[in-house]
Amino acid sequence: MTPRRRPGMFRIGVISERFSIHPQTLRLYEREGLLRPARTSGNTRVYDTDTIERLEIILALTRDLGVNLAGVEVILHMKERMEKMQGEVQTLLSLVREEVEAKRPGIDRSLALVPIRKK
Repeated sequence: MTPRRRPGMFRIGVISERFSIHPQTLRLYEREGLLRPARTSGNTRVYDTDTIERLEIILALTRDLGVNLAGVEVILHMKERMEKMQGEVQTLLSLVREEVEAKRPGIDRSLALVPIRKK
């Protein structure tokens, strides 16, 4: 299903002007796999807030830090992996907390090496 143009979604010309970047550069970023703008039913590129935030990262890396596109790709990939890992760690922590809470009432206090106080 192709998204319709909605508020918060901008065409390539608007993004080009907003960030002072040539539309061909945006198309290059798309060809390189750095950006993935949505498409309208007429196949027009539209940029949502997530894509715009990604573009801002790309521009900060290239303009401000002098990173080339290959470096940008590596950095963005690492960022995605770190975010995925953070989610996995949060899921694991939730499971551990649930397990601890589930077992807490069943503690055999007579086998404890130190006195266990009830809260």
